[in-house]
Amino acid sequence: MTEAATQKTSQTVPLSAPQTTRMEAKHLRAGFIPLVDASVLIAAVEFGFAARQGLAIDLVKDVSWANVRDRLAFQQFDIAHMLSPMPVASMLGLGSNPSPTITPFSLGQGGNAITLSVRLFQRMEDTGLIAAGSDALANAKALAAVLSTMRSAGEPMPTFGMTYPFSSHNYEFRYWLAAGGIDPDRDVRLVVVPPPLTSDALAAGAIDGFCVGAPWNMVASERGVGRIVAAKQDIWPSAPEKVLGMRPDWAESNQDTVIRLITALDEAARWCDQPGNRDALTEALSSARYIGAPGDIIRHVLDGVFHLDAKGNQRVVDHYFRFHTDQANYPRPSQALWIYSQMIRWGQTRFDAEVVAKASSAFRPDIYRAALGLPDTLAADDLRVEGAMERDRFIDGMIFDPADIAAYVAGFPVRAEPEVPAGSDDI
Repeated sequence: MTEAATQKTSQTVPLSAPQTTRMEAKHLRAGFIPLVDASVLIAAVEFGFAARQGLAIDLVKDVSWANVRDRLAFQQFDIAHMLSPMPVASMLGLGSNPSPTITPFSLGQGGNAITLSVRLFQRMEDTGLIAAGSDALANAKALAAVLSTMRSAGEPMPTFGMTYPFSSHNYEFRYWLAAGGIDPDRDVRLVVVPPPLTSDALAAGAIDGFCVGAPWNMVASERGVGRIVAAKQDIWPSAPEKVLGMRPDWAESNQDTVIRLITALDEAARWCDQPGNRDALTEALSSARYIGAPGDIIRHVLDGVFHLDAKGNQRVVDHYFRFHTDQANYPRPSQALWIYSQMIRWGQTRFDAEVVAKASSAFRPDIYRAALGLPDTLAADDLRVEGAMERDRFIDGMIFDPADIAAYVAGFPVRAEPEVPAGSDDI
């Protein structure tokens, strides 16, 4: 991306100092899906961070990401808990109801995992390619061996669930499968399943695995119906997960409110990251009005203690959720462009140098910096190379340079053919 294009992107919706002479709405309606990665929004309401900024936020629990997208577009919501790829898709006009959406604040990193049925995992163990403690890449390769056997025997391909076509779950599941040599469009069937339904769908045999956010992977493993085979950190540790979505025109018309909102969320994110606050956060999240899952499971999730299965096998993932530290809230445009690269890789769109700026404009670090009074020197990191540092590495060792998206996509041995059309996302 040229410097001029980057400057043009960062000026799409300016954010000035608070407009004290202009009346702005201080009561906000926010849509969310019952997941632990909504913690920052929930904590902002439950523990007074929003109120201290003069904001009353009405959190509205919804059942699907398509609903959240549509209700934000039709102004039923002012802001929304959204999947990190949703603003990118909206700015590119992808999906059945694209409406311009930006994010000036990431709600954190981590929280996803891939869970397979106990039956399928047993077949993976029978290959002899994995043992107790095998890593995510080894698990993917063992699954590839099982799929090869299934094809040879004429067995139907397995069905895997993810949350939404334009989601981190879809791209992470595909990335994990492809890293193991599995073509997600030819070797398996991917379907959309709402997160709270995944455990029941796995138990009923309707799906053979899924990739969703916490706590639903842990719910399936503790019920004895699933085995967790990969965490989000195994695939791309610094990947953005959920973000705060809003309409660009709303952000422009409510600049003072946006400043107060980001200030409140920044304070809430810091609070959520403190281990001493996990009991209080667990109690809030487990309430039926938010997630409604058992408190002990939610606490394990916050601690990063994975019960991989019902046999007592465990794994501890440091910083399974990162709500604030290491710039977890910074909406970096290079990450938006990585999301764009995966949309290209899987045939949802084509590479076009003219629309690169549109993709990156979905993530708005300029608003984030202005709201928190941070120096513009942070902008030097906005288009960094992703995957070059150990803590930032991808599971397959690939490195993403946002200045060369087309070559990056072409370098993957497993990818969709360019003519593959994007599917419907109305689920």
